[in-house]
Amino acid sequence: MFYDRAKIYVKGGDGGNGCVAFRREKYVPEGGPWGGDGGRGGNVILRGDEGLRTLVDFRYQRHYKAGRGQHGRGKGMHGRWAEDLVIRVPLGTVIREENSQQILGDITTNGQEVVVARGGRGGRGNARFAGPQNKAPAMAEKGEPGEERQLILELKLLADVGLLGYPNAGKSTLIARVSAARPKIADYPFTTLTPNLGVVSLGEGESFVMADIPGLIEGAHGGAGLGHYFLRHVERTKLLVHVLDGAGTEGRDPLDDFRVINRELALYNEALAKRPQLVAVNKMDLPGSEENLAHIKSELSGGYEIFPISAVNGAGTMELMHRVYDLLKELPVPELWPVESLETVHRAEPQFNIHREDDELVVTGREIEKHVAMTDLDNEAAVDRLQRIMQVMGLEKALRDYGAKNGDTVRIKDLTFEFVE
Repeated sequence: MFYDRAKIYVKGGDGGNGCVAFRREKYVPEGGPWGGDGGRGGNVILRGDEGLRTLVDFRYQRHYKAGRGQHGRGKGMHGRWAEDLVIRVPLGTVIREENSQQILGDITTNGQEVVVARGGRGGRGNARFAGPQNKAPAMAEKGEPGEERQLILELKLLADVGLLGYPNAGKSTLIARVSAARPKIADYPFTTLTPNLGVVSLGEGESFVMADIPGLIEGAHGGAGLGHYFLRHVERTKLLVHVLDGAGTEGRDPLDDFRVINRELALYNEALAKRPQLVAVNKMDLPGSEENLAHIKSELSGGYEIFPISAVNGAGTMELMHRVYDLLKELPVPELWPVESLETVHRAEPQFNIHREDDELVVTGREIEKHVAMTDLDNEAAVDRLQRIMQVMGLEKALRDYGAKNGDTVRIKDLTFEFVE
């Protein structure tokens, strides 16, 4: 089965906790703090692999979590960093964050990597907090939680040429004739239910990849037929070959089919309708094809190169393939996503936000939640430090301005406390 879309959950590893330890050795009185830092959690990385063809693996496993860093230890020993979790994906995979719809990466080359969830940094041991005012700190940080995300993976096939045309126009027969691809072929519409890739070889060092895109009928851009699922696979192609049923079997008009398919391309993506096209008039071995060919040439010859072929007996197919190869050498690779859209945009986020839920004042924000998560709430010294951080951030004043009164319940993630003036 061909899977070209998947939804997965990824989480970077949590950082290891810092250690609270003191040097206790003979002849070393009041040795001081000696706790090491925790190790960084592992990143979750997607890596392109040319050996994969579909996203089927993500049908069976949807949750991926990197390991956490090792905790710090005494004698100033820092925890070991966790290994990154590397997930292999096929070339042509576009990575999108589900909530924001931001594109995180577009994997097009073998070995290309995209970090989709970063591991948290390790917490600092008590040796880091020693100073003139506090020579023996009895607190350490907990590890920072790793990033977590819901991702949408979309596979867009990497092919040089895309075959377009109505069902039963002969696309599968053509790709089987000129390449080693062996798609299912039968005399009824929608025989092809998945995209087929074939490598067309014209000699040593002269080859290109052709994709048979199924399911294009009127209304395909909105979900009719199978086009809603497979139009995305045309986006990366440099050149389109539009296969027409020259014999007009089933009473169809080849020119009407041509106009309908191109209208669907424009409705789906305006740039696709402007992509270079060659017209292959197929089934020239059948009665009525010569008359249709003359009509097609009279209508389209001004704007398109037209090639009469028979995919069944091979007539005209190699002339078409050589012309395709010549054009591919001249055409630039289409840019699927502008470069700037793939760069991470760092927007200034407020340190916290306040809103009311029932009888609670709820404080949210990445910065404040991180400080809470990295605080050992069972350690009095650590809680005192958290209070000082909140004060410096201006949380107390903000709560007062929001209307907080003595005794109001305030919640920050898993921490709940009473507001006291």
